[in-house]
Amino acid sequence: MIVERNEPVTLVGGGTVAPGDLAYALSLAPFLVAADSGADRAFAAGYQPQLVIGDLDSLSNVVRNQLAPNMIFEIAEQDSTDFHKALRHIKAPVVVAVGFLGARVDHQLAAFNTLVQALASPCILLGEHEVIFHVPRQISLPTLAGDIVSLFPMGAVSGGSTGLKWPLEGVQMSPMGLIGTSNEALGPVCLSPDGPGLLGLIPRHHLPQLMPLISRARSW
Repeated sequence: MIVERNEPVTLVGGGTVAPGDLAYALSLAPFLVAADSGADRAFAAGYQPQLVIGDLDSLSNVVRNQLAPNMIFEIAEQDSTDFHKALRHIKAPVVVAVGFLGARVDHQLAAFNTLVQALASPCILLGEHEVIFHVPRQISLPTLAGDIVSLFPMGAVSGGSTGLKWPLEGVQMSPMGLIGTSNEALGPVCLSPDGPGLLGLIPRHHLPQLMPLISRARSW
């Protein structure tokens, strides 16, 4: 591990960072790590990351020259994204990821793929309207009646649920078949998929409550 913390970590990427999003993430996860050019995004928002991890092919020289050499960790292989490179070297209760959504769709798809990989720490992507996470073996979500709860399978998966308008029981989901977007909460929702690969999306204002739930949940 490059980063080992007992507190939540914010990871910033080089994608779209909406005004205020980095400050919001840091209020909940105060240790800041950048994935490659995420360091440029951090400096632009007025923050200096404690560490930078990635292949460093997009980190600007202007920002690089402002960082001590022992703050920069180059991982030269090209078989994974900078998001994956950073996440697999962070050990923390939970990682809040900012700057990995928006802009290029292929980067977003790669981020979703990374979320369902075997990682050292659970990760939550912060989006404009929702937060996105890999659904663990079982989780009870603090949703309210009427909240949109979307479930997107990255592979074949089924499972159980309570508190959804359209329950999951008896439903076989697949990225090439039936998916579970735009479901609706009747109140708190409990999810228990039968295997890995299911992405969950709930309104972003639930992030503070979701973080400890994800950190304590039994991952795949």
